[in-house]
Amino acid sequence: MKLLRVGTAGAERPALLDRAGILRDLSGVVPRLDAALLAADPALATVRRAAADPDGLPPLDPAGLRTGPPLAGIGKIVCIGLNYHDHARETGAAIPEEPILFLKAPDTVVGPHDTVLIPPGSTRTDWEAELGVVIGRTARHLRTAEEGLAHVAGYTIAHDVSEREYQIERGGTWDKGKNCETFAPLGPWLVTPDEIPDPQALTVRLSVNGVLRQDGTTADQIFPVGEAVAYISRFMTLHPGDIVSTGTPAGVAMGHPDPKPYLRPGDVVEVEIAGLGRQRQVMAAAEAAVGEAVA
Repeated sequence: MKLLRVGTAGAERPALLDRAGILRDLSGVVPRLDAALLAADPALATVRRAAADPDGLPPLDPAGLRTGPPLAGIGKIVCIGLNYHDHARETGAAIPEEPILFLKAPDTVVGPHDTVLIPPGSTRTDWEAELGVVIGRTARHLRTAEEGLAHVAGYTIAHDVSEREYQIERGGTWDKGKNCETFAPLGPWLVTPDEIPDPQALTVRLSVNGVLRQDGTTADQIFPVGEAVAYISRFMTLHPGDIVSTGTPAGVAMGHPDPKPYLRPGDVVEVEIAGLGRQRQVMAAAEAAVGEAVA
């Protein structure tokens, strides 16, 4: 299934993209796409039955209809740094012996086509296309990659926008460069695992103003999805509705020679992962949006 949420920010309704590419309203089947739905087998079974016979769901006209993040009520976003061999090489970093973990706050999440705000005075806002993993079952102290994959409800595109000065040069942890407003576009879809039989065989691409900047594959991940989920569960409990953002391939602005092509207001970023759809964001200066809605 391809599940999504459409409508104005804060008032999204659940929807389904059927196999014919028709957008259909799910609000008559379930009230919300959220952690509670992922954790409830009967509710998910109802959605699956509806998806199997989508002609019974009202079609929606996508023209002018905003796509929001594919999940409401996200608990936490656990990110993995330097999780691609080629990205570690481009930054000159050693291959990590264990996953590097940091957190993004859920309030950084916006829709896949919403505006991304460059912080005041920032000159090093960077892009990171990532495979996002949506947790569907409570995970504690998992032992194997197979157990990790069994706790996955689906996959989505995660754009881990990062401010490199804040992240690297301002002391402390990476979190300061990762948690600015709008720094986590998510979606467009939550795609269930039956449509993604191998999460380690997905192409990951990102372009800026039409120029391809990242062109990688999840096969290059140092810690694959199942292994990463199991590892994280040994340090913190993963709950339904949590997101694991699994790292980015080579091609980020920080990895380019000087002058590095960091993002500026007006830049257009497009992210695509095989089977998971496409994002498109226009960058804007945060000063211009003070007191205004982000979406």
